[in-house]
Parts: sequence; C-alpha cells; structure tokens
Amino acid sequence: MIEAITSPVLIWFIIGLALILSEFAAPGIILIFFGIGAWVVSAMCAVFDASLNTQLFVFLISSVLSLVFLRTWVQKTFVGNAMDGESSFNSDELVGQKAITVQEIKPGFTGKVEFRGTRWNAVADELIEESQPVEIVRQDNLTLLVKPIKDN
Repeated sequence: MIEAITSPVLIWFIIGLALILSEFAAPGIILIFFGIGAWVVSAMCAVFDASLNTQLFVFLISSVLSLVFLRTWVQKTFVGNAMDGESSFNSDELVGQKAITVQEIKPGFTGKVEFRGTRWNAVADELIEESQPVEIVRQDNLTLLVKPIKDN
C-alpha cells in the first residue's frame, strides 16, 4: 500500500492534476503546461524506471515545450475575446454610425436608442423625440452620446 502511494507514477499524476486544477484560480494560462509536463513524466515513469534527475529533466523540458508550442492555441480556444464576433463593438467603430431613438432623450437625462438591433442608453445635448434618426458622437462605457440628424 505504501509503495503505491510513493510510486512516481502516482506522485507525478497528482502533481499534474493539482497544477491543472489550480489553473482555474490563477490568471494567465501557465500552470496547465506544467501539469502537462508532470503527466508526461507520470507516463514515462509507468513505462521506464527513471532516476529523479531524469524525471525532473523530462518535467522541465516537456513543460517548456508544451508552453512554447501550445499556449497560443490554448488561449485562442479557451479564452474569450470581447472584441471577437459581430455583436461586439469597438467604441471608435460606433462614432458616425446611425441609430434610432426608441425613447425620448432630454438634455441631462438618459433615453434609449437602437443600434444594430441592440438597445443602448443614450444622452444628448438637446431634446430628441422618439423614432428620430441620430448619429453616434461618442461612446462612454454603455452609454452613447448622440446628436439628431437634421434634414437638409
């Protein structure tokens, strides 16, 4: 029983599992690669009888190699990017775009506009009635500064 607990295969497997699970609490996506390195050593120890120095060397090399070759792929796969997708907006992208008021906007008060099918809080320097076309002047977090589009 004690031999099973001190088995390098089990020890490296548990170290790898602990590192991978602790990735959920740590930012940066780094620990998972050391967990992969520990699992590589665990698999190696299951097949070969390796010295501690060899185990540590294989752990270091496999961790660094997995970090170098897999980190970009893992980040693209598992980390969302708020700027990806059609429904995300870059604030510079909004300036100059047209929207429609869905709630009257009074100076000093927040109203609502619809832009690309999404309702946004909006403010303006002048009264803008409901259902009027507006131009987006600036975005301040989730609120748009708009101005009416005047008919010429």
